[in-house]
Order: sequence, then C-alpha cells, then structure tokens
Amino acid sequence: MALRLLLDKLSYYLEVKEVRRVERAYTFAEKCHEGQLRQSGDPYITHPLAVAHILADMHMDHESLMAAMLHDVIEDTGVTKGQISRRFGRPVADLVDGVSKLTGIEFQSKAEQQAESFQKMTLAMSRDIRVVLVKLADRLHNMRTLGVLSPAKRRRIARETLDIYAPIAQRLGINDIRLELENLGFAAMYPLRHRRLREAMKAAKKNRKEVVGEIHQSMEIRLEQEKVKATVKSREKHLWSIYRKMREKKRSFRDIMDVFAFRLIVTSVDDCYRTLGMIHNMFKPVPGEFKDYIAIPKANGYQSLHTVLVGMHGVVIEVQIRTVEMEAMASYGIAAHWEYKAGRQTADVNQRRAARWIRGLLEMQQQAGDSLEFLEHVKADLFPDEVYVFTPNGKIIELPSGATAIDFAYSVHTGLGNSCIACRVDGQLTPLSEQLESGQRVEIISAEEAQPNPNWLNFVVTAKARSAIRHYLKNQQHDESVDLGKRLLDQSLNRLGTRYKELKKSQIKRLLKDTGASTFEYILQQIGLGNRVPFAVANVLVPENKRKPLEENKKSTLPIMIDASDGLLLQYARCCHPIPGDPILGHISPGKGLVIHLETCRNLSEIRNNPEKCMALSWSSKPKGEFPVELKVEITPERGFIAALASRMTEADATIEHISVDEKDAFTSIVDVVLTVRDRIHLADILRRARGLKQVRRIYRVKN
Repeated sequence: MALRLLLDKLSYYLEVKEVRRVERAYTFAEKCHEGQLRQSGDPYITHPLAVAHILADMHMDHESLMAAMLHDVIEDTGVTKGQISRRFGRPVADLVDGVSKLTGIEFQSKAEQQAESFQKMTLAMSRDIRVVLVKLADRLHNMRTLGVLSPAKRRRIARETLDIYAPIAQRLGINDIRLELENLGFAAMYPLRHRRLREAMKAAKKNRKEVVGEIHQSMEIRLEQEKVKATVKSREKHLWSIYRKMREKKRSFRDIMDVFAFRLIVTSVDDCYRTLGMIHNMFKPVPGEFKDYIAIPKANGYQSLHTVLVGMHGVVIEVQIRTVEMEAMASYGIAAHWEYKAGRQTADVNQRRAARWIRGLLEMQQQAGDSLEFLEHVKADLFPDEVYVFTPNGKIIELPSGATAIDFAYSVHTGLGNSCIACRVDGQLTPLSEQLESGQRVEIISAEEAQPNPNWLNFVVTAKARSAIRHYLKNQQHDESVDLGKRLLDQSLNRLGTRYKELKKSQIKRLLKDTGASTFEYILQQIGLGNRVPFAVANVLVPENKRKPLEENKKSTLPIMIDASDGLLLQYARCCHPIPGDPILGHISPGKGLVIHLETCRNLSEIRNNPEKCMALSWSSKPKGEFPVELKVEITPERGFIAALASRMTEADATIEHISVDEKDAFTSIVDVVLTVRDRIHLADILRRARGLKQVRRIYRVKN
C-alpha cells in the first residue's frame, strides 16, 4: 500500500521508465532486508520507503529516490557498492556509499565515529549534493520514529540533529525539513519543556484568534483595493524557535507571543515592493527592523522582504513578503525546481551557492588535523545570522554575525588572510578584531612577509578562518621545530667531535631502529619541541669509540644564533625578561621548545653547567621584534607624575603594557612598569629620558 502511494506520487512528475527504476530498487532493497526488523518491530523496508516518500514530496529525481531505497543495504546487508553499481548504475552507487556510515573500523569513541562518518559524507557531497538531501530525509524519518529508543539514545540523536543536521538544512535553505527536525529534536531533548510550551501555545492561539483574524482581513481588503494578487497567511512560530528566543534573549513566553507574524505571497518582485509600501501605509514600521533579502539574498539563496510594524490595538506585527518562487525556495531550498536533463544538473543559483559552501567544507577538511577537529569547524560554520559587507570592487561577501576583518580576508582568499596586517572599514583604519556590520566597505592591507597571529584565534568566528590559521601555525611550528632541532642537535654533536652535515645514513638508520621513530625529521621535530634531549640523541648517533677527544673540538663552545623571527618555538622567560644585547642561555622545556633566560638568571643555577639541559645562545646581528622588560622607578610623589613618566617613555617609542604604584613611605613611591623595547640600546635611551625628570630618584631594570 505504501509503495503504491509512492509510485502514484512519483507518476505526477517522473517519466514511466524512471518510476519503474525506483520500483526495481525497492524490490531489491526489500529482498536484501528480508527478515530484518526495526526496533519498533516493523519490517526494515518501511524505513527506506518512508525516506523515499520524504524525497518525493520534495520532487527529487529518480536516482535520489533509488538511493533512498538502497541507502542501508551496504551497511546492514552483504551487498557491496560494486554490486549496486552494476545493477543500478554508478551515480546511484556513489549516493548510497556517501550516505552509508563507516563500518568495520574501530573508533575510540562514538563522537569520533560520528565525526568520521560526517567527514566521509562531506567528501561525497562535494561530488554530488544529493547525498546530503538523502541523508537529511533519512535523519528526518529516524527522528519521527525515535520513541522506541532509550531516553539516553534519544537525547544523543536529538543533540546531533540540533547541532548538525538542522543547521545543514537551514544552510541549504530547506526550511520545511529544518523546522520539523528542530521541533522533533526539541521534543526528544527536553520532553517536559516541549510539552509545557506546546500547551501554552495552544492556549495563546485561542486568545489571539480574533486579533489575528482582524489584521488578516484588513490586509486582504487593502490588497484587493490596490488590485494586487496575494495570499495572506498568518505564520506559526515553531516551538524550538520560541524556546531559543526565550533562553537567549531572557524573555518570557508572553513577550514572544505578543508578536503577530504574517506572510504575504505575491506574483512578482515588483509586487513585493508595492505591497511593502501598502503595508507601511497601513501600519507604522518599527525603525531599523526592515531587511531586504531580495536585493541581497541570504547565503543559502533565501529571498524575502522582512518588516516589523505596530498594528491595530498596539500589537507588534512581523511581515514577510515574497513571490511564489521565493516561497518554494524558502521551503525546499536547494531541492526546489530540482531538474536533471541528459544526466546533467541545471546550474541553478541556489545550487551554485550550496556548491560554494561545500567547496569551503572540503578545504576545511583538507586542513583539519582529524575528523573531530573538522566537525568542530563545521559546527562553527553552520551559523544562522549573516552580515553582508562589500569588497573595494563592490562585490558582496556574506559573513556570520560577529565576523571581523580577518574573517573577511579569509573568505576572499586564504592567501589574503595569511598575509593580512591591517584593514580599512569605510576608508578608516580599524582594529582587525572589530566586528563588522552589514553595508560596510572593507579593504584589507597585506604584506608578503606577514603571517597569521595566533591571537587571531581568540576573535575569528568563521570556520574557514579558524581552520586556515590553525593549519598555517601547525605547518609553521613543524618547520620551525625541525630547523631548531637541527641546530640543537648540531651543537650537541659538536661536543662529540662531529657535525650534523657529517652524519652518515648508517648512523641515522641505527638511530631510527633504537628509538622506534618513523623518520629522522620526526626526531628533529621532537628535539625542537623539547620532547627529546638533543644530547641523548647525539649519544646514540655517535658511539663512544667514534668520538674525538673534547680538547680537539674547538667548535663545541660556539653558541646557537637565535632571532625573534624564529617565531613560535622561542619562549622568553618571564622571570628575567631577556632582550637583544643581553648575554643569554637557553634550556629545552617539553612542549615549549627553547626557553631563553639571562645568563645570570637564578632559575638556571642548578642546570647552568649541564650541557644536556642548558646551552649557550647568542642574538643574531639584527633581531626584529619587541621584548618585554620590567623597570622599577623610585620617585618623589607629585600630582601628574605618572602621566609625565608615561609620556617620556612613549616618546622614546616604547609600549607600556603594565604600570602600578606602591607607597614606600610618606616621601617615596615605587612605580612598577612593564614595557616593550627593541634591544638594550633602545632601553638605555628610555632610562636616560626617564632620569631627566626631577622627581625620579632612581630607575633600574628588574632581573628575577
């Protein structure tokens, strides 16, 4: 009976031969799943049939419907992808494989398994967008039949649906499926809250009926007078949306239900704007609440005019105005007007948008360290609200609410993000961390030698920016740690009478065998990161009988040259604040790399003479960067003195990071200052300027 209903539904929009192919797929799936039952006790075939019904309501093509019938046969029966390909064709087999979960692999956790499955589905989506449509229909039927599962399992599946699948449906503009997924997820996740809210909603509807009818009628009469063909619908707010608004905006149920929502569906874009004028003429618009998504569509292709008005009896009215095509697009998104001709997809605008989003997912997937990190990026990317900003050439860039210039730069091009140093918003220099607003014009200033700042991760909001920054820093850290590892190992080898460049393949092979490491590069990286002691590695590479006497080796005293531009793997000790020009030593700290101290630092007293833990360092000839240094200033307190001292220091091009004052006695105060300097010469200039103030009795640098 259910099959007959489906075939009748399909015969309205598919050709006879296509309907027969769907029927063949059903017969094959029924045979494969024979004897299998769902947890409800129903025959298993009822599930793929129900998934096909959902896709048929969306007017999906016959291959999608065949994939729906077959989507569990690879996972739950002995059928292979090759068998499906030979029987039903390669496109159907690829769709089924894309939807199938990963099996036969041991995962450390359920989360990792889900992430791995999602990653696989994304790769399949990049080849054929229909994969995600079949998956959404599969998830929707599973959500409709959650009742037979245990409460814990229901909550887990509901959380995954609300976190991932409902936002994906929204991102692709499939509103009908999104709303149902959200409401079913809400009911399973918070059953008591859902029940109470539903009951409150029913009661509120009875009280609102008269007012809604009055507003509805007045709109219809006005549209008829102006000879505009339109359908007026009072729009239902769905429970999950109400719950989220109550929670996020800390508003009561009554506050949210006091807003009356209507949708006006007209025949043309011109009529949309004419109708907007009429509605604004009837009721007063609320300033700042008008949004034109027709001129600038949302990222998922959604188009509509949104306005908020104060209606009769002082009630607030939300109105959406759109055409019949826009209504179909809002309901079915990428699935609206789905059409295949000669096996080729028509290049619809919304499908191009979806393809662009999926390409972005694919780029993130390539940069992510593992599937869990990828899934974290995807969750961050499934944002509900957008801002629309302009490039200097007038191109519109869609970004999530809260996005910054860094997010903008990465959305234009990864290379532009990596080389960004500053930005202009509407012609004004603006901090990179400042949130952008719709309508702004953004210009990125870049430099070839620039690189991403790890601090950017504290304020970027797009998944693309986050994953690109992490990817760059990860690669940079790898390269720097290998280079530092080479230099540290070379110094230890010097002590044993040889050099890094003189190592033979046989020595490296023996080292890999003794340590169990996969590559020599990995060992160098571990040395640079501080996870292996260079002296210990050198001892394995050069056995005792091959070492030269220490007095023959004059190079062992050569210090390692360091530069601030060495970047991520150099840590400057906070206990003594070394700056260029200071005599320095370094010690390797696990996970931190090379930590640089003053040669006289008390914290090195126990390891200063241990070559395995401590090594001689020297600054490069022109180190770049700014280095913190701590000063103490003894002063005779006078009004305005702190401002005068700070002014003298900033005149010398120093940046003050921290300043505090303590009273020593009635006649003396101690000022603690942490500021950044370029080197010892720069520091000497700052000290000289500060000493020129008559209130300064003594100023000195704090070491330890």
